[in-house]
Amino acid sequence: MTSMRTTVASGIVLPQLDAPRRLIGGRIFDFDREVAVMAIINRTPDSFYDRGATFALDASVGAAHQAIADGADWIDIGGAKFAPGPAVPIDEEIDRVVPVVEALRESGVVISVDTFHPAVAAASIAAGAHVINDTTGVHDPAMADVVADSDATLVITHSLAAPRMPYPSPRYDDVVAEVRGFLLARVDRAIGRGVPRERIIIDPGHDLNKNTRHSLEITRRLGEITGLGLPTLVAVSNKDFVGESLDRPRGERVEGSLAAAVVCILQGARIVRMHNVRAAVDAVRMTEAVLGFREPAYERHNL
Repeated sequence: MTSMRTTVASGIVLPQLDAPRRLIGGRIFDFDREVAVMAIINRTPDSFYDRGATFALDASVGAAHQAIADGADWIDIGGAKFAPGPAVPIDEEIDRVVPVVEALRESGVVISVDTFHPAVAAASIAAGAHVINDTTGVHDPAMADVVADSDATLVITHSLAAPRMPYPSPRYDDVVAEVRGFLLARVDRAIGRGVPRERIIIDPGHDLNKNTRHSLEITRRLGEITGLGLPTLVAVSNKDFVGESLDRPRGERVEGSLAAAVVCILQGARIVRMHNVRAAVDAVRMTEAVLGFREPAYERHNL
């Protein structure tokens, strides 16, 4: 389904969502007028960005609480990175993510778990997770079964490779059209297995089995994805497409990541997955103010 679009300001046209008001983790989000900031917590020794800085349980929980203090709306916890590599045993992945979920249950933020294993999803939901973030786009249909049997929300992300397998030199005739078609098919898969449409979020998967030009094209034409009428999550933070566009190493991509996130928000993205939370929150809240979604915090200038 393709949604209608609404002009909110001169030159800015946003999609109309099918079900913009979402109850997620006890919080109501109105994605017609709100953008959520999702913080990233990696309980992995080899994460691409922090290189294991939050692998220890106390470090991951501490980082999550700092993200909350910095204004994060969601915390996304991962126990196995997307990139190719040796499989992480399911029991080990559960042991990594579930204690963090349990530690955050009373925090008041949305808790999501980044996993492609249905068993990890089930254990995480039982521990209190509100969202399952599947970067393989329901590669295993059993993931939809697990979510359907709960109150959780499912993030369906575009990627082409089997979990943790390489996908060298990806080729697309039209990357946006193909990502859009994939997401439509996987949304249908999830709905067919019992996940309500109002509990589905989509993600075009920047850099996942895509090169820099593909990710730039997705960013440039994100309106074709958000136009599907489902809330769209974008994970642009510190990605290689930012680094390659600017010739910046991982530790120097904050500004480029914020620019990419804002471009996506202006085309209808409603959840941004970011590492540098305080900077991201300010960029998102300022964009909301420009769009007329929120009032200024105060007014004194020239009054």
